[in-house]
Amino acid sequence: MVNDSTKNENLSPSMIAFYFIISLIINSAGNVLTLATSDKIHPSFLGSAYWTAAEANLGIALHWNLFWTFLILGMLISVLNAVLVGKFNVKRIFGNLIYMVPFSALIQVFENFFIGKFSIYGGLPEAKTPMMVAVYVFLNFLGVALIGIAISIYQRVNFVLHPADDLMQILRFKYFNGNAIIAMWASYIPPTIMAIIALMITHQFTNFGLGTIFAFLFQGTFTSLGDKYVFKNLVHQNFDVGEKNIKPTQAAKEPNQVSKIQH
Repeated sequence: MVNDSTKNENLSPSMIAFYFIISLIINSAGNVLTLATSDKIHPSFLGSAYWTAAEANLGIALHWNLFWTFLILGMLISVLNAVLVGKFNVKRIFGNLIYMVPFSALIQVFENFFIGKFSIYGGLPEAKTPMMVAVYVFLNFLGVALIGIAISIYQRVNFVLHPADDLMQILRFKYFNGNAIIAMWASYIPPTIMAIIALMITHQFTNFGLGTIFAFLFQGTFTSLGDKYVFKNLVHQNFDVGEKNIKPTQAAKEPNQVSKIQH
């Protein structure tokens, strides 16, 4: 249940910045952690989070680095969001861009960190023992959890969103009565298409594996748990999903909408 006892429509700019920066760092670190741990296990069986795997594969197919891959594909999803909402909102798309630029940059920074491009850290070593493999599996699953928690935080603040998570929020509240888990699964349709295109180009199926299955099954659950346990006084702010626009003050009055987000 969403806690409706403390409303946050009037969050101060400093608090909005705090939640935004925290969720941005958590999200980018979690995404790269799934990629980095997957790359260090041979033969590869782990894989990364679903969106991350699909975008990384398509980036490889198109010879883009992670920064441009995440930025360009993210903005294409923002166009899809406009179609689903039923209107072209320049402010919303600009907000997606505001999120994507630092997010894509942090993705590149964390990738450089985990592969050892910075002198302060040599990067993750190859997993050569069963113990190291087990640790990397745990870290991969932790990365998925971090992504889900980050989504929970910045969806509730609703300052600017990653286009993929904006898509998930539109599906969640316009089509699935607040159910984060089903909405997460439905939002995986675009990355599935990306992965198929990449496969047709490269004839390789990389970055998909056990971690991808874990993300597919449980990332929405971590978002729901984040709603309930992480910054639990932070509630969903006013947002626009088209015909079913919902205000936080309506939450307790509309049992099929925000007030009964299923966990």
